[in-house]
Amino acid sequence: MKLHISPATTEVLRELADYFVATAQQAIAAQGRFTVALSGGSSPKKLYELLASEAYKDQLDWTKVYFFFGDERNVPHTDPQSNYLMAKTALFEPLQIDAAQTFPVDTSLPPVQAAVAYTKAINQHFGNENARFDLVLLGLGDNSHTASLFPHTPVLHDDSVGAKEVYVEELQADRITLTAQLINQAQAIAFLVFGADKAEAVKHILEDSRNIEEYPAQLIEPTSGEIHWFLDAAAAARLERQ
Repeated sequence: MKLHISPATTEVLRELADYFVATAQQAIAAQGRFTVALSGGSSPKKLYELLASEAYKDQLDWTKVYFFFGDERNVPHTDPQSNYLMAKTALFEPLQIDAAQTFPVDTSLPPVQAAVAYTKAINQHFGNENARFDLVLLGLGDNSHTASLFPHTPVLHDDSVGAKEVYVEELQADRITLTAQLINQAQAIAFLVFGADKAEAVKHILEDSRNIEEYPAQLIEPTSGEIHWFLDAAAAARLERQ
């Protein structure tokens, strides 16, 4: 595990954008394509806008990048809460990404069927190989959840490698998430976390005793890949080891 701690959010975003580009370039050089699972929520939107900006957009051959999602809310793709809509607005449309390169969760299906269909789409993309993303981007909630692996939900104990439906009681909402087992197969995993409100959760995940029911992001332990945490000083403030 490697910690990247920057004084301010803008620097965190630049460092992760540089890492994203370098990781993508390496994958494209090695295998002709780069497959990434995107994170949803408000924090990564700033990253996607930066990647689509003048400073970064010409650093990659975007025709060789394939986009999946680490999780999705059970809402239409036109809903403001949709992770797909956020990525489409911030990243896909500005970069003119071909629709064939994006793999949104089919939220027109009931959650169980949507998860099954998404698992199938992932497996088809990777062919006969084990599904292994080149990069999985993750965030961290102040309740220590990541993707839609929420505290005290059955998916935390799911051993399958794929996508799974989950009902989040505290939100009274259905979601579809990649399982921890699939995330952990990735070549690289990068957490993007900033803000003082995340400092407690960061400490729980990185320094407290293992308790996945309370701190689900502790489940993220790559089987053979690398894991990076991109933090601002406020999010890292409670860590004893920096």
